[in-house]
Amino acid sequence: MRIATVRQMAQVITKEDADGRSYVRRAMNKLAELGLAETNGKDGRHPIWNLTPAGQKALADGNELPPRPKAGTGAKAVKAGFGPHGVAVTDMILAFGGRKHLTDWQVEVNHAIKETGLSFNTDAVLTLPTKSSEVRLFELDNGTMSQARLAKEVWDYERYAGHRVWEGARGTIGNTFPFWQRHRYTRSQTFPQLHVVLAGKEEHLLDNRLQALADDVKGIAVAVWVNTLPRLQRGQPSPYVSQVSDRSDSGSRPMRASAAVSAARACSL
Repeated sequence: MRIATVRQMAQVITKEDADGRSYVRRAMNKLAELGLAETNGKDGRHPIWNLTPAGQKALADGNELPPRPKAGTGAKAVKAGFGPHGVAVTDMILAFGGRKHLTDWQVEVNHAIKETGLSFNTDAVLTLPTKSSEVRLFELDNGTMSQARLAKEVWDYERYAGHRVWEGARGTIGNTFPFWQRHRYTRSQTFPQLHVVLAGKEEHLLDNRLQALADDVKGIAVAVWVNTLPRLQRGQPSPYVSQVSDRSDSGSRPMRASAAVSAARACSL
């Protein structure tokens, strides 16, 4: 019964022309009455909702989403102060694809290579198959990380993308293959694009942060696209800060980060 209820409520919340705050608030209150959702914090004046253990179990039992036992999206994460970041990730998801890709996202997806000790969580992964890649990766900085830490997180993706594993029958020379292509994104020919979205500060400060990040990751081998959340919400394209290996994934010719920032500033004058 709870599984059916979760599905019905999901249909109500994602119904066309039903995205007003009062409408969604009534839907979430209904979930709370059923013991499937609760609030454990606020982002400004607005409550932050999360599923209860019963709600998580109902969702898992319904096979609507893959299980994420290590994901910090529940009550403990909200109480620990991660609520604003979670809200910003939600805003990013809605701004990037809205309802079109709403069921194609996973959040806090772990990428790890046990052999090297590398392990990090990607804020959001969008399943969006193209000719060469099956997903896109998204990192959101809500203005809480230092510039150095943000750059390190981006460079971790190159470490992950560059790790190779040896395969071959015993007694043969064998060959090496990209770890990610053998063990994670097996239907991809190129490593997924990484989108970095900057939020949490005034827009001119975000533009400065964008340019600084472009300088910090100059020469990185993976495709990195950077945007600010306000610009993304206005539908403006992301400038890229690294060499793009798959131009077919982009609807328009990409622009260097410095040129994009200059153009954005000129439009705001």
